[in-house]
Amino acid sequence: MIRSTVFDEHFDQPVLDPAVWTTSYLPAWSSRAAAAATYAVEDDGLHLTIPADHPLWCPDLHTTPLRVSAVQSGNWSGPVGSSRGQQPFRDGLVVREEQPTVLGFTPHHGRVEVTCSARIQPWSMFSAWMVGIEDEPDRCGEICLVEVFGDAVDGHRAAVGSGIHPFRDPRLVEEFSAEAMTIDVTQPHRYAIDWQPGRVEFFVDDERMRVCAQAPDYPLQLILGVFDFPDRRPAGEVAVAELAVHRVRGTR
Repeated sequence: MIRSTVFDEHFDQPVLDPAVWTTSYLPAWSSRAAAAATYAVEDDGLHLTIPADHPLWCPDLHTTPLRVSAVQSGNWSGPVGSSRGQQPFRDGLVVREEQPTVLGFTPHHGRVEVTCSARIQPWSMFSAWMVGIEDEPDRCGEICLVEVFGDAVDGHRAAVGSGIHPFRDPRLVEEFSAEAMTIDVTQPHRYAIDWQPGRVEFFVDDERMRVCAQAPDYPLQLILGVFDFPDRRPAGEVAVAELAVHRVRGTR
């Protein structure tokens, strides 16, 4: 199959392009400043980290303490006070800061590859996922390329999660699992999907891991993030959570 490249991000500029990347995690529910990622662009790509002084994300709304450094390739919201926003995580949420519409990389079908490496502890995790823009509330399904929790890593073995979450899309069903495999997540690996009408194939380093016979049928944005769960961290331990994204490529 001959493919054409539609997006190829090597993170080789010192500042992320604001026409493509929003450097805050779901900021409509708080603000771009409050949800801002801690990141740096280094020689090998984008480094998302959670330093000791990184604030909690939506501390008055999220039921468990959570810290996040994430970037996303799309962003928008309704006006302040409305319920129109992306990935609402509980009932009754309203927009606190209206977001500009930024649709930097929002494909509708094709192949998406994320090459990344990570350092995580039992109380942290990293993920790369495609999710609906939610221009309509039910256009919200997710295709998760990779999700790894630190407590599921044992040396060169890890449970690598992938699959589909329907959220509020009635056309999809939950189809997600974390499969144990021999992999060192501290080294770069390529996590990919081949997204076609009614079908998604999942790959790690070009090895096909699973096939789902369903798929969202609307544009999706990409979110890349590292997460820390402070209430799981033993007293005296220091958070070490870093996701290095070396390349993102989209073809069709």
